[in-house]
Amino acid sequence: MTEDHRLTHKRIRLRIPKHYHQEPVISRLVSQYHLTVNITAAILGKNANGDGWFDLELNGTNAHIQSALIYLNELDLELWNEQEADGW
Repeated sequence: MTEDHRLTHKRIRLRIPKHYHQEPVISRLVSQYHLTVNITAAILGKNANGDGWFDLELNGTNAHIQSALIYLNELDLELWNEQEADGW
């Protein structure tokens, strides 16, 4: 199995600004990038008026995770605390 197709996981923290609240950003990680997404923590503004902050664990192949991170960067979302783990 090549490195791009090896199963792995990555933990990220993601800020989703208010203007993206009606967009299925996290859902697209599952449907378009074939990832399993575990929301390990989340903070939402009162009545969803502020930015959303999510701690996510992304599970899938290295290639799918990298493609999903490119997608999130193209949306100009803040990402940090990225930690990569070895394959299972």
